[in-house]
Amino acid sequence: MPDIQQKITIAIDGYSSCGKSTLAKDLASRLDYIHIDSGAMYRAVAFYILQHQIDIDDITAVNAALGQIDISFQYVSTEVHTFLNGADIENDIRSIAVSNLVSPVAAISTVRRALVTQQRMMGRNKGIVMDGRDIGTVVFTNAELKLFITASLEERIKRRTLDLKSKGLEATSEEIERSIVDRDRIDSTRSDSPLRKADDAVVIDNTQLSREQQLEVAYHLALIKIEQNIR
Repeated sequence: MPDIQQKITIAIDGYSSCGKSTLAKDLASRLDYIHIDSGAMYRAVAFYILQHQIDIDDITAVNAALGQIDISFQYVSTEVHTFLNGADIENDIRSIAVSNLVSPVAAISTVRRALVTQQRMMGRNKGIVMDGRDIGTVVFTNAELKLFITASLEERIKRRTLDLKSKGLEATSEEIERSIVDRDRIDSTRSDSPLRKADDAVVIDNTQLSREQQLEVAYHLALIKIEQNIR
């Protein structure tokens, strides 16, 4: 068994509603690492833009808004919540309205540059599990372990539906499917840091995997990389 006190950087990428954040949170807990949900940071920006009725095509207004946004993560009981300017917005950023806006917001180059800078600062000391769309390809290109998570569209719709219900939010299956498909298209075709699998990433299709099974696969891969990093 390798010494898990030896810290590495773990990058987890994949499409929306594939279970990236769940895996990242579970893996970070198992390894006693820090978990950063980069998608929550983009959702926080999207939520701010919605709140202040900013036109995302007005880049000057969006750039001005970035200077007014302070994103942080804090524990609330045993869960890490996203805070925007000191307010807990964890449930707010999971709404369909935010989900529909987050990919267009994330496609704005100035937004990506600002958040990538923050993300790199958060991971400068390693011992971090970060999930998102471009963690292994842009944010941490030298991450010791890169994972790319996939699942069938049907499974993603089911998971998204359950996630919304758990937060007291509702949407029809048609709305959820349309949101997921639209996000896939925007994430994959944007000019700045499009979603793609890093050449050295390990693919995990978790369509048929339980939460525990997925964690065991990722944990085994992490232990291998930690052991290799010690040598």
